[in-house]
Amino acid sequence: MKAATGKSVLFAISGDPVALGIAQSLARPGRNFTGSTFLSLDVAQKRVELLRELVPDLQALAVLSNTNHPGEQAEYEATKAAASTLSIRLTYVPFVSGLELEGALERVRASGAGAMLVFPEGVTMVHRARIAEFARMHRLPSMFGWREYCEAGGLMSYGANQRATYVRLATYADRLLRGEKPGELPIEQPTTFELVINQGTARALGLTVPPSLFPLIDEVIE
Repeated sequence: MKAATGKSVLFAISGDPVALGIAQSLARPGRNFTGSTFLSLDVAQKRVELLRELVPDLQALAVLSNTNHPGEQAEYEATKAAASTLSIRLTYVPFVSGLELEGALERVRASGAGAMLVFPEGVTMVHRARIAEFARMHRLPSMFGWREYCEAGGLMSYGANQRATYVRLATYADRLLRGEKPGELPIEQPTTFELVINQGTARALGLTVPPSLFPLIDEVIE
């Protein structure tokens, strides 16, 4: 994207807009872009904790990650820190495009990991049904970032409620149309999060949702 067009651009992206180069900071973008980022390092850590709660004997976790995703390394470092605290061994499985996905999934299988965590972004979103099918086929509990992955058959997702974010962006759109400058509107981060579990996938994997998770679950997909 080119920030020099002069046109106001309102976005909602899964990555880090500063790392992408379209903003100087979240608090003051300083250019002609503003909007919302779904990236949250606290949420990245929470995904590991929730997965461990559902799979208490988890010792090895494969992380499937698109390295072209802006902010990916920060997300991985947060995930690694959470795994270290829980004494979970990580296998990092990077890829850079949909063409490399099958090879990356094969590396996940060969790693011997007991579960798989998939960073939410465009490529994995497009291929979410294939990734969920792979996880079920190889009996891997899977954690994702958005509910759409669970709707496609993934086991769990924890992350921003995208619908709430898009509704919020309507307010920004109105402010831009009234003449406010995008560079002066802070890039927002999500404040509403949801935990979704696919009960059918859990049953297929022989997993029982522990009572400790019940108060945290926003939706169960049958």
